[in-house]
Parts: sequence; structure tokens; C-alpha cells
Amino acid sequence: MTEKVSRRIFLKVAGTSVAGVGAAVSPVGSAVAAGNNQAAIQTAAGAAVLPYPKISVGKAQSMQANTPVSFSYPDGDSPCVAIKMGQRVAGGVGPDGDIVAYSNLCTHMGCPLMYDPATQRFKCPCHYSMFDPEKSGQMICGQATEDLPQIQLEYDPASDSVRAVAVTGLIYGRQANVL
Repeated sequence: MTEKVSRRIFLKVAGTSVAGVGAAVSPVGSAVAAGNNQAAIQTAAGAAVLPYPKISVGKAQSMQANTPVSFSYPDGDSPCVAIKMGQRVAGGVGPDGDIVAYSNLCTHMGCPLMYDPATQRFKCPCHYSMFDPEKSGQMICGQATEDLPQIQLEYDPASDSVRAVAVTGLIYGRQANVL
């Protein structure tokens, strides 16, 4: 005697089984097994997000207005640019609140951006997207559909140092900013 199983019951059972297997083989378990970022995983046990490193960008007084300073954050595969805008801007740090930083990869297809001092805009040479660093990396025009990921900075007045501490937005080509 065979009992018929409705499609609804079959899908409920199959979905529950797949979810259970997915939870058992989670990426966090794989990262621990592989030894990736071992210290961060141990300090953030149970956390949904790994902590960002704190990386020095430079001294605020040595930065010249409207001149980009290149650095990588949160790792060597993520080119970024810090700019002293010359006037207070949203998310700016430093003595004048005018230093901001962004990922230097276009959110459309990951092309390296160029900063144009004349217009104070990031421009993509591949598909002509433009981003405004004075407005939190807002996309102005072009093929991109997302704003530039902004690198969160902190300023220490005692040492005049600017440090990258986090990223707001997803860096192009990644599933997560901290691997």
C-alpha cells in the first residue's frame, strides 16, 4: 500500500532538509577549518559580521586639498582613495571635517576610477559613470546603479592620524568586504 504525498508536503520536507544541510556546512565553519582570519573569528565568536582592521591612511596636515591619497582597505585587493575636499562634507573627518575615502572600483563593472580635481568627481573611464565624493559617493550618471562604497575614517587629533576603520556598502566583486 503506497501513500500519495502531495506536492506541498514534498516541498516542505525537501526545503527543511536543504536548510538543515546548509546550516551544517556554513561558510563560517569552512573559514575556521581553512584557518582564514583566525584571530578575527576567535574574537567575534557568534558574530554575524567580522571586525574590520584599522589601517593608517596618513596624517591630516600632510594631505593637500583636492589631491587623492591611494591606499588599500580592508585588504591589499581593495584599492581606495582618500581626499581632502577643502570644505566640510558628509562623513568627513579631520580638523576641518573634509577628509573622505571611497573604494576606487566602479560599482558597475569594477573598473578603476579616476578622480578629476577640476570637477571634484570620480569618473569611470570604461562606461562613464560619475560619483560625487562630497555627497557620500552618490552616483551622478552612467551605467552604475549603486553609490561608491565609503570607507569609514576616524581621526586622532593627538597624533593627527587618519585611519580606515570600516566600509559602508559592498566593494565591487565581493560577497562580503571582510573575507
